[in-house]
Amino acid sequence: KLKEAELVTRRAIEINPEYALAHSNLGNILKNLGKLKEAELSICRAIEIKPNFASAYFSLSTLKYSKRIKFWKNQLFSETILKTKLNIDKINIYFARGNILHNEKNYQESSKYYILANKLKLEIKPSHTEHRIKKTQNLFIENNKLEINKKKFINYPQCIFIVGMPRSGSTLLESILSINKDVYDLGENNILEKSYLEQKQFDQKSLLIDIYIKKLSSYTNKFNITTNKWLYNYQYTGIISSQIPNAKIIHCYRNPLDNILSIYRANFESGNEFSSSLVDCTKIYLDQVEIMTTYKNRFRSKIYDLNYDLLVENPKNEIKSLISWLGWQWDDSYLYPHQNSRPVSTASSVQVRSPINSKSRGGWKNYKDMLKPSIEILLESGKYQDLLS
Repeated sequence: KLKEAELVTRRAIEINPEYALAHSNLGNILKNLGKLKEAELSICRAIEIKPNFASAYFSLSTLKYSKRIKFWKNQLFSETILKTKLNIDKINIYFARGNILHNEKNYQESSKYYILANKLKLEIKPSHTEHRIKKTQNLFIENNKLEINKKKFINYPQCIFIVGMPRSGSTLLESILSINKDVYDLGENNILEKSYLEQKQFDQKSLLIDIYIKKLSSYTNKFNITTNKWLYNYQYTGIISSQIPNAKIIHCYRNPLDNILSIYRANFESGNEFSSSLVDCTKIYLDQVEIMTTYKNRFRSKIYDLNYDLLVENPKNEIKSLISWLGWQWDDSYLYPHQNSRPVSTASSVQVRSPINSKSRGGWKNYKDMLKPSIEILLESGKYQDLLS
């Protein structure tokens, strides 16, 4: 409820104009609402009040590079800012420095800060990669035990599941789809897994789709189509395909090294601990590719391949193809997702406000040295022999 959050945060600032945290919070709310210039002003105000405010510097570094950077860049790169800082603050400072140097095309120096930041993150939050990969395997086994639900559910909404890796174009996709006025976008919502566990543990007599639809109804009763962008539902692709008759699955993917680099640079708040290890990130990427290939062979008609690289190079062709597959009527407004005013709270909240572009394609080449662990694993997999060509 970002609009309500904006109102109460502004009220907090009225009560205490020198409350740095409120100014920073307001900036992040405005960023998610797409008010990027206002967001920058608010976060800069937080730094004026509290010059060593680590998370505020990181928030600023994710915004577009502007002239106002002169006001705070020297402080960000000063030696004193790291004194007496906790590791969590050092992480934000290092990521912020990396982002600024990246924007200045000083990739060798930005690499150093991304490595420092992610090393500290791993010390605080271990990756647990093997557990995630084991979960993929267990769900595959569970899916093989299930009978396909062939019942017709004409009156139920069309349930669209967006799956894949983080930073694969999924936020852009959801912005495109939610232009359709019949769509209710759930964002990153894990209700499918909750529905599955509820059925398995407490309610085996009910169909998975009935439990899922009931949970949907707790968000809104006015929907014909829903989009669910919990990306790790790729692990549930077989279960979705066999148990939710009205489901359509869109698999987002892109050049693996561009994807891995973007994840490594993202500084996710929680839930993506593998992102701090290039090795683990590559393992998860390959796990996702392997299981999705298996499910596509089994449930081809249910799954659409959305190649982000093709999408940004030729938006009109790719979006038209997708809209046709969904069975929707075409409208030119699908070509302008940056004009969609919906709130966006993901790591792509800034990028999605710009027109579709291919600026990030091939960016991994600037970080070849840093990405060597990922390159080696991808080449060893035997699937990406032309990766460096």
